[in-house]
Amino acid sequence: MALILCPECGHSVSDKAISCPSCGYPINIPITAAEPLPRRKPKRHRKLPNGSGSIKHLSGKRTRPWAAYPPVTEFTLKGTPVLAPAIGYFTSYNDAYQALMLYNNAPTDIRQSSVSFSDLCAAMLSNRSGNISSEYINITFAELYAQYFEHKYEKSKKKLSSASRGSTRAAFNNCQKLHNRRFADLRKADLQDVIDTCPLKHSSLELIVSLFKGMYAYALQNDIVEKDYSQFVTINIPDDDENGVPFSPDALDLLWKHSDREDVGIILLMIYTGFRIAAFRSITYNEAEQYFQGGVKTAAGKNRIVPLHPAVQSFARDFASQYCLGDKVFSAQACRTRFHATLASLGLSMSSARTKHTPHDCRHTFSWLCDKYGVDDLSKHLLMGHSLGNDVEKSVYGHRTVSELRAEIEKIQVPGDR
Repeated sequence: MALILCPECGHSVSDKAISCPSCGYPINIPITAAEPLPRRKPKRHRKLPNGSGSIKHLSGKRTRPWAAYPPVTEFTLKGTPVLAPAIGYFTSYNDAYQALMLYNNAPTDIRQSSVSFSDLCAAMLSNRSGNISSEYINITFAELYAQYFEHKYEKSKKKLSSASRGSTRAAFNNCQKLHNRRFADLRKADLQDVIDTCPLKHSSLELIVSLFKGMYAYALQNDIVEKDYSQFVTINIPDDDENGVPFSPDALDLLWKHSDREDVGIILLMIYTGFRIAAFRSITYNEAEQYFQGGVKTAAGKNRIVPLHPAVQSFARDFASQYCLGDKVFSAQACRTRFHATLASLGLSMSSARTKHTPHDCRHTFSWLCDKYGVDDLSKHLLMGHSLGNDVEKSVYGHRTVSELRAEIEKIQVPGDR
């Protein structure tokens, strides 16, 4: 005789035993035994979350004996709950359980749909939703976009700019091959194909990816999909918006000699603050403490404070009087046009690398000036809105006051000590 472990409970038992003395699991049943093996007790069903409804097993022989009931909302005068009609009948407890979860997470209009919710749930659970005539199931990319756009821009309490609306519309127009596709059928390869075949620049591809992420977030919230494929989409071309060449010292000197021109003043303002041109659409001006606050593109760059160098404070006042406090609306495209025209009139269109200067070169010039005049590394990151990445010491414990940032930015010298 030897001791073995019971396959069911793990307790030691004799290899000669008929069954486990701890749990009753059969160990050695004679071949001639006429009696069938005893049935194991069924496992207990998962408990429903409070307030999610109830599941009942109906009597008699039924194909779908499990009934799922919505949460009770009505009571008799004596306080007895009034059970609402079942949302559906199912072949197993687990199907009824999942149906209730779908019901509780579904929007009100879907719960009240003329389509039988039990059929709807059954189709979703068995992945046969293509046979259900329901906007909720068969919604296309374009139809979901319309709902998402309305949810984000029309119903939201947060008022977003017209530029943001335009960017979202442009991203949608660049996804034309998906417009008539059923959203639930899309996979990562479909989304990635849009990005890989789009001939536009990196910034336009970023808008498309942002649209994908927003639509999937909305779809998940409304149980239209079960998985977010947008998180796997990548942009496989270099970020051309970040490339650039700083203005040379001679070019800076010439700009300062013509700083009385309004368009030159805006160029110098971009150079000595490091803000991207798009940030000037929504930038705020603090006259009392002389700083700009704003930023775009990254979490680290948004809403950052950049003290104004004394040499450009007059340009900042002129800009703020027109755009921040005045009635004029800043247009990045119009500013780019004036930027190129102004540089051409001064003979500064080409950089030292023989490339055409762009507004983003102003940001590269600011970075170069910070390095040249010894602005400390953390302050430079904060002023430019760069992510501190995995540098825990800087990202968690790195802080600078406005006064400290001002002291760093004032290290930068300008031609003629203006």
